[in-house]
This record gives sequence, structure tokens and C-alpha cells, in this order.
Amino acid sequence: MTVGSAGSVTPSILMRSTSDQSMPSAKCFRLEHRVAFVTGGGAGLGEATARRLAEEGASVAIVDIDRTAAEKVAADIPRCVALEVDVTDPAAVEAAFATTLSEFGSVDIIFNNAGIAGEQQPLHEYDLDNWHSVNALNGAGMFYVLKFGISAMLESGGGSIINTSSTAALTAQQNISAYSFSKAGVTGLTRSAAIEYAGQGIRVNAIAPTAILTPLVEAFIESSDDPEAFRAERENWNPIPGWPLPENVASVVAFLASDDAKWITGHTLPIDGGYVVR
Repeated sequence: MTVGSAGSVTPSILMRSTSDQSMPSAKCFRLEHRVAFVTGGGAGLGEATARRLAEEGASVAIVDIDRTAAEKVAADIPRCVALEVDVTDPAAVEAAFATTLSEFGSVDIIFNNAGIAGEQQPLHEYDLDNWHSVNALNGAGMFYVLKFGISAMLESGGGSIINTSSTAALTAQQNISAYSFSKAGVTGLTRSAAIEYAGQGIRVNAIAPTAILTPLVEAFIESSDDPEAFRAERENWNPIPGWPLPENVASVVAFLASDDAKWITGHTLPIDGGYVVR
């Protein structure tokens, strides 16, 4: 689906039968008859989560700035729509939610996940374009998805929102000040929204992953001064050794999206192998 400059949309629906044997068998069916809106759904945590939510029965709107990536993921998922959207464009975000409501009739789950890490730089040397680009996506983009997503969710009678924060919001880390700043803001938005909409049936939580081995993290490693040393160090970065995978995050998002978590709202849940409590 392409979103025009004025926020208009032309749907490009990609659907497959639920009997398609290429789909993995579901873990369970906690999310049947629900509709999920997943940003950054073309790769990494977004892709893994879109697949997991679909396995549990949800219809899925895969939202990504990369149309090809979104459509590639959507081709493997039943009851799915691929949307090309830049979440830093509020008109495009609003149009994407309108299209999701039109196609599926509700928005019950939002995984507000699109984000970037930016370049690694000491704070006093931080490039201003780097600062602005990170905060435009991780800050303003996160807000736009909440703003228009909550409006859509109110029409649907409530639901669950999961924002992607980071351990960088909960601990001090060097040379990623824009990322840390933006992800700390995610935690604040999560708390505010949870309190504002709890009485209207909307739960809002955040996850705070440690470094997960995604394409984004791979690029972050390769941009470091010594990628090989960085990679080796991160193998033992968390008390639980090794690299967590996107699927490990997806399972937590699916839990928070389900009624199993109906009394959980306003929290930022680390997925970090014990990193923040060392």
C-alpha cells in the first residue's frame, strides 16, 4: 500500500488462506478475531512479532517505510495488509489507521515499534542531523502512532498497545545520547497514556529489550570502531549469556497483547537477561 503526500492510501492487500501449510503451527489462539497494527513490521522485532501475532490468530497490518520489505513479510501471513508508511508523517499514520479500520473493522493491538539507533558519537560531538533524525522517528513517530492509534482503538472498544523502549532508557550507556533520550521518552509516554485510557479499556505497556540480534543491531555493530570486539563483548553483555533473538521479544509482546495480561498497564518490561539489575 502506498501513502501519498496528503495521507491518501491505495490498498495493496496480500492475503492467504489460513490452511496454507507454509504457516508455522500456532503456539495458541489467544488473539483470534483481533487486529494488530505493527510498525517497523518489515524486519527485525516487527517482523518476528507480526508473525507471532498472526500465529495466535490475529489479522495484521504490517507498517513499514520499506514497501518491499512489508509486502515480503505479508506474503507469508494470512489476513494481512502491507502498508508503506513513514511514521514521522502524521497524515500518513492517520491514513494507515483509517485503512486498517476499513479493511478489518477494528484495531485491537498496536506494536509501536519503528525506530532507529542513530550513529555512535560522544555527546559534545553529536551531529545535529543525527540528533534530529533519531528523535523524529523514536519520539515524534512514536507519539503519532499513539495519537492516531488510540483514536482508532477507542472506535474499536479498547485494546492493548505495546511500545518499544530499550534498556538504554533504564541504564547509562555511552555515545548514544539521542537514542537514550528518545527511549526514556517512550517510557514516559507509556505511563501517561496508560493512566489516561485505563478507564476506556486501553492498556499501554512498553518493552525494554537489551541488544537483540536484528539487522538494525547488526548495522549498529558494524558502525562501531571495532565490530569484532564489540560483537564478542556483547556475547557476555547480559547475565544470561548469548544473544536474544527477535522471536524471544515477539513472545513477550504477544503475552502483553493478550487477555493473559489484562491487569498489566503502564509498565516498561525489560527483556534483557538480567542486564538492568546487575
